[in-house]
Amino acid sequence: MESIYSFMNLILPFEWASTEFMKNALLAIIVVCPLFGTLGTAVVSNKMSFFSDAIGHSSLTGIALGVILGIREPTVAMVGFSLILGFTIISVKLKGKASADTIIGVFSSASVALGIVLLSSSGNFGKYQRYLVGDILSIRPGEIALLLLATLALLLVWIFFYNKMLITNLHLTFAKSRGIRTFWIEQIFALVTAATVTLSIRWTGLLVINSLLVLPAAASRLLSRTSRQYLCSSIVISFASGILGLILSYYIGSASGATIVIVNTVIFALCFLASTIKRHF
Repeated sequence: MESIYSFMNLILPFEWASTEFMKNALLAIIVVCPLFGTLGTAVVSNKMSFFSDAIGHSSLTGIALGVILGIREPTVAMVGFSLILGFTIISVKLKGKASADTIIGVFSSASVALGIVLLSSSGNFGKYQRYLVGDILSIRPGEIALLLLATLALLLVWIFFYNKMLITNLHLTFAKSRGIRTFWIEQIFALVTAATVTLSIRWTGLLVINSLLVLPAAASRLLSRTSRQYLCSSIVISFASGILGLILSYYIGSASGATIVIVNTVIFALCFLASTIKRHF
């Protein structure tokens, strides 16, 4: 890491980049923004924003179960629980008669409540409250490497399954007629989303993780005409808001994750204004 830090000192001779924790935070943003920008397009296109939000808020239950089972690393328990929850939600959604938002709402409410009950009854709720707002400034090199692996895994999923996911999203019946196993395609999307959300929560915070996924893609969709433009502009917006939000949080002393969301919101508002003007003129 020393060689990377030296290179960053050379190309970033700024006050905000002078400390090691800010360098680590910047590296994390560089790694995770393609992850958020790419996955966010699928989340928005599949109308599954509520799903990713439910996974994020249910992380408390994963932590609580980890404490009960004696799992020392909370991330392991969170990822395990989120994968089970994601698989269950999609299974019930595809095989049940209730609407998707109803099913997600039921599982989300129950899992959040269960997590709060288990943590508060064991006296551990205060210990894990930091997961509510996150702290990207505390990220370590090993954790950055974990996010890099997650990004590479998502890239592989996109290479092999993107077209099938796109067709399934556009027309489920047509996808089935083409021999696509839509159940497993939707499960792959759900499991990738669940793993990404839970791996990132420690540094972004479960209160804002969904915004980091949805806002760049939502802003991109306002201005894009093709799927390629949609994907590329979502990644660019994610990068821009991540870096600007990190720098702004350094100078005003605010929570980095929430500040990045504010920048994302401003960019979304500008894209909305631009698209409105474009339609009228």
